[in-house]
Formats: sequence, C-alpha cells, structure tokens
Amino acid sequence: MTRRLRVAVVGYGSGGQALALALARDGHDVEVFERVPAPGPVGAGFLLQPTGLQALWRLGLLDDARALGVPVARLYGETPEGRGVMDMRYADLDPRLTGLGMQRGALFALLHAAISRESGIRLHAGCAIAELDCDGGRLRDAQGRWHGPFDVLAVADGSASTLRCAVTGMRIDKPYPWGALWCLLPESDWPWRDELRQRYRRARQMAGMLPVGRMPGETARKLSFFWSLPVAGFEAWRDAGREAWLRALEALWPQAHGQLGDAFDVGVLARAAYRDAIPQRWWRGRAVLLGDAAHAMSPQLGQGVNMALVDALALAARLREAASTEAAFDAYQRERRAHLAAYHRYSRWLTPLFQSERDRVAALRDLAFLPAGRLPLARGHMLRVLTGVQHGWWGRYPLEAGFVAALERASPADLPE
Repeated sequence: MTRRLRVAVVGYGSGGQALALALARDGHDVEVFERVPAPGPVGAGFLLQPTGLQALWRLGLLDDARALGVPVARLYGETPEGRGVMDMRYADLDPRLTGLGMQRGALFALLHAAISRESGIRLHAGCAIAELDCDGGRLRDAQGRWHGPFDVLAVADGSASTLRCAVTGMRIDKPYPWGALWCLLPESDWPWRDELRQRYRRARQMAGMLPVGRMPGETARKLSFFWSLPVAGFEAWRDAGREAWLRALEALWPQAHGQLGDAFDVGVLARAAYRDAIPQRWWRGRAVLLGDAAHAMSPQLGQGVNMALVDALALAARLREAASTEAAFDAYQRERRAHLAAYHRYSRWLTPLFQSERDRVAALRDLAFLPAGRLPLARGHMLRVLTGVQHGWWGRYPLEAGFVAALERASPADLPE
C-alpha cells in the first residue's frame, strides 16, 4: 500500500504503542486515544519471550530493552517440600535464546520515548472512546465529540474491551475466577537472578518471583512478586489481615517471605483479574482488533505482552504489503489466528492445574508434569509454547537470523561503561 493512511489507535498499552510507532515510521498519520489523563504502565513485571523480543528488534529497541531487563534462562516451579513440578530451560530449545524479565514501566518508557521522537503521532490523553463507526471510520468520545474519519481504527483497549462488540460477536468472553496480587520488590540478595521461580500448594496457592531489572535512569534492580488468589476472595483476604497472609506465605515459601520482610506493607499489593476472550472475527469495515482486545487469555502462559507486540508488527507489515486495508486486515487475521491457534486451548487446559480448587488434578500435576516434560517430543513442544514460537498445532513461528545473532551478542547491561 503506497498511500498515506490516517490511523486511529484506541489504547496506549504495549500493543497500541508499538503499532503507532511502526505505522508512523511507515509514513502514516497516527492519532492515539487513551482514556487515562496521564498514561503509564499497568502491572509490575512480565517475561518477554523471543517473539516479543524480535518485535522490539524490528523496532530498533532490542538493545535498549536488554540494557534495562534481566536475561531469564529457566522457569522452575516446585512444591513446598521442594519437589520439582516444572523445569524449563531455554537452552534445551536453542542455546542462543533466553527470555527477558522486564518492568512494565521500563517497556512503556522505551516505547513512549521512541514515539515522542516521531513527528507523525498525536496522543490524545484523557480521551475515552465510547463508540465506533466501523464503516465510516469514526470514533465518538465520552463527551459526545466525533473524531475522524480515519482509514484504520485499531482497537487495542485491552482484555475487557468495551469496543470490540462493535466489531464482532464473541465465541468466548468471560472472566477467569482466579486473579493475583502483585508488587515490585528490591532484588537485593535474591539467589535466583536468572530464573522465574514459582511455588505451588496444590492449585490453591501459588507464588512467584521474576527478576525484572530496572527503570530508565535507575540502577536498583527489582523482582516482580505475585500471589495467586480467587477474584471472589480478594475481600476475604483483606479482612483476614496482614499477619494471616504473611504466615501463609512463609508456610508456602520461606525465601519469598524473607524477601518481603517482616515490615512489608501489604497496601502496596495491587490486584489483577483476567479474561478469556475469543472474537468471531478480528475486523469489520475500517476497524481491526489488536492485543488482548483480540485474544485475551489467562496469564499462565505469559504471552499477553509478547503477542500484542507481534500483532502490532504483523498489522503494520500487512498494511505495508496489501493493496487495500481490507486485504491487509484479512491477511493479518489469518496470520495471527494461525500463530495463536493452540494458545487459547493450552491456556484453558493449564490454568486449572495451577489456579483452582481441584486438588486431585493438582496432585496428578505434581507427579506427572515434570517427567512428561523430560520426554523429547513433549519437551520440545512445551518449550516452543513457552517461548511463543509454537505456530498452530504443528508449525513453528520464524525467528529471523539477524535477530538471533543480535541475541547472541553481549547484552548492553553486561558491557563495561
């Protein structure tokens, strides 16, 4: 497509930011609509997989991200007795690959700084969008003002999107019964600095620690801590009080309790809830879905940010190549659905193994998950799902040679100043 497009992006999360940046660099005029008056990150930390890292590499931000994040070589989960349940090492798939633990604020800052350097992007902060005119390419804000027309309306307003119903009906759209409490902690003397560590008591209790590096301009590195909890149990957790929860954490995982410390303020713990959302289609007229608005799922596979970044680069590429926006949207939908084909099902299958009250299922997990993961075919498949490179049920998402070579080079964080 050679003509200059006028594009509206609804939502200034990772996917919306990446799409705005990619399209502006392709010469399009981009306006971003974000309901929050002072946009910023939501969440503590996450694990960037090779798929998400490749998207950042294509945007020229890989080295910046690696300078702030922490390479993660292993995902390890165990019972309170220290018996292994899950042990996944990136090197078993490809010794050149790792994940990257990163603070959400750091990725937001990197993308925002890059966007600020582009002249073709206008951000409307504090402008909530209430209605889409998919065929006319217009947006109505909460004050009743119409914006547009635009050639493209990219809907990236998250898992609880209020706008996707204007684009499509839903095959599945329901909240998960389990959520989490989370916060950032100083890394200090945490012993597992290149691992995502988790502990499980059956599926009723789960805690995790992920090294997530530092924010721009800071030197102190952080950990992202989470505690699994039924959404309906948030108020009961609060009413039970701080000491009861700290005792439960200490019983599950003394090292994590020690990292928080006896003076830990539970008021810093934020709540998170999740949805499973599968639309019937990803586009209609001039409107197209992106990120969690298109494919929200449980965080058990840790793919949310990664798939949003991949979506953004895929949509930009299809708009670059196709003869019309409709052809671009159709190619984008087919490409991304093919990649994601297995992930929703795996997410729904795995979540009850780690977040539920199904004790017998969790007991079977404790016995069988680790041995099954050591079988050659199963291990390779599990690692491909983990890293985001499983494409459908049998294929493999391509990682470019230039990107893999860039990963092999020393991280900027490891180079002497």
